[in-house]
Amino acid sequence: MKFAVTGGAGFVGSYLVKRLIKENHDVIVIDNLYRGKLENLKEVFDKIQFQKIDIRDFDSMRNIIKNTDGVFHEAALTDVQESFTKQDEYVDVNVKGTENVFKIAREFGTKIIYASSSSVYGNPEKTPIAEDSKRTPINPYGNTKLEDEFLAEKYVENGVSIIGLRYFNIYGKGQTGSYAGVITKFINNLKEKRQPVIFGNGEQKRDFIFVEDVARANIAAMKSNVKNGFFNVGTGMVTSIKQLADQMIELSGLELEPKYEKPLVGDVFTSQADTTLTKKLLNWEYQTELSDGLKIFFSL
Repeated sequence: MKFAVTGGAGFVGSYLVKRLIKENHDVIVIDNLYRGKLENLKEVFDKIQFQKIDIRDFDSMRNIIKNTDGVFHEAALTDVQESFTKQDEYVDVNVKGTENVFKIAREFGTKIIYASSSSVYGNPEKTPIAEDSKRTPINPYGNTKLEDEFLAEKYVENGVSIIGLRYFNIYGKGQTGSYAGVITKFINNLKEKRQPVIFGNGEQKRDFIFVEDVARANIAAMKSNVKNGFFNVGTGMVTSIKQLADQMIELSGLELEPKYEKPLVGDVFTSQADTTLTKKLLNWEYQTELSDGLKIFFSL
């Protein structure tokens, strides 16, 4: 089959592209290279079609999507802290760009799998978080992802097949720049023999999901008979930031203690996925334990 992947030169997108190629699909990568990197695709570049296009360019997007069997929409601005200072840009890319994808899908009957986020939940009333939990984001980035979900719901009413995957805390090799989660930041410090920095008291809890598992979830959603809905993509287990730092320091073999700094604005305290619905309807569950995923970093 022939698929388009927006943001396909980015962190999650590039893993997804490589898995699609491994499964012998034809792949068109759409990326403006604002934060994506061609080097992320070097091992498959001769097997893909690459288009340097911004998702806000409706006509160019339409010309590509009309010839595909489905679209994986991964392109987005993702830095929570930056979203406070660039709110208009985040709305422009994450909301208006996403609506372009949905509009084109409506015209051509194309199935869309897109990257939503656990940030739509904000600070949950209870954990683990099920898909029908309240959506009360606490930062501008989360607000854009919630706006995308409202758009998805509207277009689904018009017959478009759209599945939103609510990613929890993704990590993996190649995670850099704005998408860099706490694991990548800790790794970078430890490689330079510097203390990992914890913002707040370290009791914040996260559900860490390996990027390869996220790529599999996208493909499972596209292959499924499910036409629409929102699904959590996580492990269902939590690790505190303090526990994470201690585990990573031990793996590094360094004699260090974490450094504590003031909490970040808009930082969710606890995030844990209930993946019951994803397992049942998409036939997907995670495969990589956090301990194994971390060892991959330290073996590089």
